[in-house]
Amino acid sequence: MLSVVRRVAVAAVSLSVAGAAVALPSAPAAANPAGTALVISEAYVNGGSAGASYANKFVEFFNPTSSAIVLTGDTLQYRAATSTVVPSGSQVFALSGTVPARGWFLVQLPSNGANGAALPTPDLNTGGSVNPGAGGGTLYIVDGPSGVLPTDASVIDKIGWGNSNSPEGTAPTGNSVTLSYQRTVAGADTDNNAADFATAAPAPQNAGSTPPDPDPEPEPDPVAATVAEIQGTGDASPLAGQTVVTEGVVTAAYPTGGFSGFYLETGGPDTTPGASDAVFVFGSISAAQVAVGDSVRVTGKVTEFAGLTELSSPSVTKLAAPLPAVTPAALPWIHLDTAAEKEAHEGELLAPKGAFTVSDVFDANFYGSFTLAHGLTPLRQPTDAARPGSAEAVAVVADNAARAITLDDGASLNYSSSANSGKPLPWLTPSHSVRVGSRVTLRQPVVLDFRNSLWNLQPRQPVTDDGSAVATFTDTRDTNEQPATLRGTKLATFNVENYFPTTGEEYVARGLGTCTFYTDRQGNRIAVNQCSGSGPRGAATEVSFQRQQAKIVTGINRLDAGIVSLEEVENSAWFGEARDTALATLVDALNAEAGAGTWAYAPSPPAAGLPPLDQQDVIRTAFIYKPAEVALVGPPTVLTSASDPGEPFSIAREPLAQGFKKRRATDSAAFVVVANHWKSKGSGTALYPGDEQDTRPAYDQGSFNATRVREAQETHAFATRTAQSLGTDRIFLVGDFNAYTHEDPMQELYTAGYTDLGSRFKPKEHSYSFDGLAGSLDHVLANPAALALVTNADVWQINAQESVAYNYSRYNYNVTQLFNAADPFAASDHNPEIAGLTLPAR
Repeated sequence: MLSVVRRVAVAAVSLSVAGAAVALPSAPAAANPAGTALVISEAYVNGGSAGASYANKFVEFFNPTSSAIVLTGDTLQYRAATSTVVPSGSQVFALSGTVPARGWFLVQLPSNGANGAALPTPDLNTGGSVNPGAGGGTLYIVDGPSGVLPTDASVIDKIGWGNSNSPEGTAPTGNSVTLSYQRTVAGADTDNNAADFATAAPAPQNAGSTPPDPDPEPEPDPVAATVAEIQGTGDASPLAGQTVVTEGVVTAAYPTGGFSGFYLETGGPDTTPGASDAVFVFGSISAAQVAVGDSVRVTGKVTEFAGLTELSSPSVTKLAAPLPAVTPAALPWIHLDTAAEKEAHEGELLAPKGAFTVSDVFDANFYGSFTLAHGLTPLRQPTDAARPGSAEAVAVVADNAARAITLDDGASLNYSSSANSGKPLPWLTPSHSVRVGSRVTLRQPVVLDFRNSLWNLQPRQPVTDDGSAVATFTDTRDTNEQPATLRGTKLATFNVENYFPTTGEEYVARGLGTCTFYTDRQGNRIAVNQCSGSGPRGAATEVSFQRQQAKIVTGINRLDAGIVSLEEVENSAWFGEARDTALATLVDALNAEAGAGTWAYAPSPPAAGLPPLDQQDVIRTAFIYKPAEVALVGPPTVLTSASDPGEPFSIAREPLAQGFKKRRATDSAAFVVVANHWKSKGSGTALYPGDEQDTRPAYDQGSFNATRVREAQETHAFATRTAQSLGTDRIFLVGDFNAYTHEDPMQELYTAGYTDLGSRFKPKEHSYSFDGLAGSLDHVLANPAALALVTNADVWQINAQESVAYNYSRYNYNVTQLFNAADPFAASDHNPEIAGLTLPAR
């Protein structure tokens, strides 16, 4: 999870020099422990990235003197970590303005994206200039207008971090999207960046911020209090703001990984029900001084930080005589399933009873955390389980809230950042994937912790390996190496998640447009971020495409299906090629593994049978099939009458219909399959009234629900016309409907007589996982005549249960290589659905 960290405390510096607030020139860099010259006080170099605290990078100056400092004539400069040249152009920015006496000055820098909060009003904005890299570099203030080396005598102050080749002394490390480098003592400069700076939650301050008091009142004597008295029985401590002294046993320590603190708990039996007997002690120095099991006395200020009660600015003394040991509370979940109940045990060491199941793995790739559900099943999408707004859906929302908890790794590191990609991901290994649906066994007691507005189970120290000493997970891959055995010819769906043989690099090389890319930890391009126009959305390079294709080929060939509906195939017409070029590429790759002639594809209709190209998406649906099992009946047909502006398929992929029959059967044995990929749930300009999202969890059907209802109506009518034209009444509707099982669009189809085969045969299996909730956006539906052919159905759980860390798009993102082209897992983000059919011969 994105764990909460905070700024290192800044001590005020008393100055013996007093005088009028005149503008002082900034002095050249030199070691200055007394703090009498302008310094860089904070640098945040991850602004805008996914999970970032702030939307922009920034650098903050501090003036420890009693007079203002004018910046006019100075420049802010940046040099990349391994560069040896003098900065120039956009990496040299002319400063202006005044840094107030004993005050700060905030300079806004560029952004990596649109994530994070807005900065406080900056005193200066560099626009697109001075754009530091997260992995390392050197930022410095220069007394002069031109670029200079960071070792030049005109440098007033500098910070080099990460792999910088020119820090003051040693470069600090450890920044992340939620951490910045901050000077530990205001104004003090020992000319050793590693000693002068520590990482903590960014806290930008501008010239309007209140300066530190140069002559603060002495702190009052600490108040002796038990931990339970510090915690109190409410959300906030009754002693907040007071300095206290207390004693306890260290139950968890986090000297590394970003938490910068430890948990302290009163030993012996619990004599204070309703008030927690544990508290978090925040301080990186103190965290490094203790070990789990130590008995200590702590003096610190009681603070509430983002809902977590803690002791800050602590001093710690180890006790000569050990205190009573802490016994982990073995609590049934019924005593922990509300926020108030958890609050009463905040920070305590627990051995919670009952079963736990993994419900979400998305953050495992980034922050080493999982969402768990107490019980034997993952959390459920309310509208997948019941009609929107119904009492049943409301009950699902309540059940989700009661059962959810996060299992974290005891750290706040982002393992996808360049600063941390060399650290192995915790929990995940090449041979064992933690998956949605895995049963969890806690092997050690854990701490109940509150961070990032979430309740978490924390290990007693950061997890840096597979975590098996803390928790183990059942391996559900072994039972999903192959799909379930179904009788008869199989009809399946397979979402190929932006299968584009036209790579981003090829698109650029052919002069079709420009692209930006996601890169691995060594800077190699892996996947397309964004391309201009209707550009490709898949792999960045041919090598990366081959990795993507290998998993897809493995998955489709293991389906053992006679007919497969594909979603998210490249529409090659957008790249000046035949529409089926990408489809043919995939069939060739399938046959290269399965044997020549095993697979064929249903060709697209001629241009006259398609909407104009500008009404088609750059991704499309398609059919592949095995000629040894089935044959095509009639021409392929695309719905062309609902794609004009304002019509339901003007913002979605048009349905594709194809007739099939058993090989050597007569045409009277035909059945129709219609492939679908309806409008997504993402936000946008409404097409119809009712497209606006209702965000109440029990009612939420996403955006464009009214559009999808109309798409359901159009699809049913289209499928009926196509079936009539082939002289059959057997219809299957398949694909990604972007509608959960009980939402309004699906209800339209049920009312029209269709049966959802997944719900009928596999009601406990789901095709998709989003935000920790399981549900099915993908469906195979049969009308009554087609249902008579169905023997069984299955949802093959190879994709939605997996962490994205195993996908081709995360190849070499982390030092632990998790991608494996020889297995089908994480080939996409949707699970295939399969139906067994007994096909008539006539």
